Amino acid sequence: MPNEKPKFYLTTPIYYTNGLPHIGHTYTTVVADAIRRYKRMRGYEVVMTTGTDEHGVNVERAAQKAGVPESEYVAKMAFAWKALWDELGIPADEFIRTTDIRHVRTVQWLFKLCKENGYVYKGNYTGQYCIYDNAFVTEAKPGDNCPDCGRPLETVTEENYYFKLSAFQKPLLDFYKKNPNFIQPETRKNEIISFVEGGLKDLSITRTTVRWGIPVPGEEPHVFYVWFDALTAYLSAVGGPDYEKRGFWPADLHLVGKDIIRFHTVYWPAFLMAAMLPLPKQVWAHGWFLMDASKMSKSKGNVVLPRPIANMLGMDAMRYFLMREVVFGQDGNFSYDALVTRYNSDLANGLGNLASRTAAMIEKNFGGKIPMPGPRLPQDDAVAKAASEAIGEALDRFESFEFARSLEAIWAAIAAADKYLTSEQPWALGDSEADVQRKAAILWTTAELLRVVTVLAHPVLPDSTAKVWTLFGQPGRVSAVELDGLRWGQLISGVQLGKAQTLFPRVDKQEAIERIEAMANEELNPTKPPVPAVTPAPAATSGGAAAAPAPEKIGIEDFAKVEMRVGQIKTAERIVGADKLLKLTVDIGTEIRQICAGIAQFYDPEKLIGRKVAVVVNLAPRKLRGVESNGMIVAASVGPEGRPVLAGFPDEDVEIGARLK
Repeated sequence: MPNEKPKFYLTTPIYYTNGLPHIGHTYTTVVADAIRRYKRMRGYEVVMTTGTDEHGVNVERAAQKAGVPESEYVAKMAFAWKALWDELGIPADEFIRTTDIRHVRTVQWLFKLCKENGYVYKGNYTGQYCIYDNAFVTEAKPGDNCPDCGRPLETVTEENYYFKLSAFQKPLLDFYKKNPNFIQPETRKNEIISFVEGGLKDLSITRTTVRWGIPVPGEEPHVFYVWFDALTAYLSAVGGPDYEKRGFWPADLHLVGKDIIRFHTVYWPAFLMAAMLPLPKQVWAHGWFLMDASKMSKSKGNVVLPRPIANMLGMDAMRYFLMREVVFGQDGNFSYDALVTRYNSDLANGLGNLASRTAAMIEKNFGGKIPMPGPRLPQDDAVAKAASEAIGEALDRFESFEFARSLEAIWAAIAAADKYLTSEQPWALGDSEADVQRKAAILWTTAELLRVVTVLAHPVLPDSTAKVWTLFGQPGRVSAVELDGLRWGQLISGVQLGKAQTLFPRVDKQEAIERIEAMANEELNPTKPPVPAVTPAPAATSGGAAAAPAPEKIGIEDFAKVEMRVGQIKTAERIVGADKLLKLTVDIGTEIRQICAGIAQFYDPEKLIGRKVAVVVNLAPRKLRGVESNGMIVAASVGPEGRPVLAGFPDEDVEIGARLK
């Protein structure tokens, strides 16, 4: 059909279900969603895929620990991932699970093609194996201990199927040369080319010691292992063996983190070459958001969760920060301080303030209708030029995935309009015909610039730009505006403004950060619901007393997991910007720990020095207001306001480091 839209297919990684999404996963998905919206506004039919990788020994362990079957465990995890993306407004068009039957069939089909073409053979894999955890330990040497349980590893040999990756060194290098934009950014391309030039070893793609996985037909107990399974999800999401019917394969874009670039640019194209299937057109590897110059990790206690940020500032604020703060492809630092600062400066004081006051002046001076512009002056044309330049610059930068530069160009136009209003001062003009015409020219010009930047910013700020669009009475949906037809001068006069609404209310930085951190701590460390108070039951009709419900009990083995020791406070100081927190250093006998305690409103720091306290020492570290806390001081909660009273040993000569029992 001559009017059929061109197709565009992009993917996020298929995320592993060993935990819930943090800001790093959110970053990739936000970028994918913005590209999807942008491409649709440029006339493409777009499919975006994300999903969950649900097989492997780590899932077996997690399900066993949770006391549920693997199928139940992964179903709950997949539901949680999908529900969060839906809640944050970044749902995929295709959400593929590696336990889906359509995916199982695609993996088995791909294996069959590779085997028929002579690129799969049976062999033996020898490695260090933990008989207690039932898992091979990659990179371990004979004599090493298991990094998980600490017990000795054994050298074990198992039968595997191997993929002839070694046969694809030259085909891959030729492909990279013929398709110079396949791997982006350039630094990652050079890294991969160097790796392939160094030689490729054949790859084990099945296991017999792993139970939870896709079976190899007729070769039980073989199951497919890791990347042959997970990578194939990109193809199974859009038809698998019947991909030609949907017309979305090969993928136009795989978005991945830099740590998995090798699997997507070496293994994946080699699998597809072996099966004689089309290769994806581009793989883009972005950097990490870092906390204190290190990658986010739950074990390090430096994970940033997306939901608290979205609840406090709105999802658009998080989208904007993630795409504006760092150059796509490079690492960037994440801090709540920078997040709230950019929210207040760029969104509240920038776009939000410009839209609100422009609408208010149109309401006051022109009965809430877009005015007919009066005679134009050079300064009006300067704003028009700034908007036109923003259109070209923003679209060019977005097209090449320079998202920060694209947003920078849009906000430069917003800044030009702010400066224009400050200079022209329409509020200071009178009611003469000349002044009214001048006000009309100024406010039409500002409203038109807002229309332009609203369209340009929509892929990144879909919710708030839709509100601005409605506020200025524009027809239809902003998402339906074609970016290729965006020009200065398309604002129609006489249109009635929509209902006034607050776009980005300013927030107090300290209060916002404290609320985000409190919500994050609650999500990371959910408290059990309180046991309801026992109410005396009425006497039973038989004359006996009805049994009252027993309060929830824990076993001694649960309590034994908590390790508490006697500690002595060595230093205490307030944390700047946190009214409730003190930063303490505490001697626990074997080491001195840094611990944050929410007692600043009730204890003077100098009076705590030398005090012996009870300390929980086996808590995972976590960040409070950017300060790492390694443990917890035990306190009672007293009175209706929950005043903390430290548990201690004022009258006993107790040794520092003594364990509490």
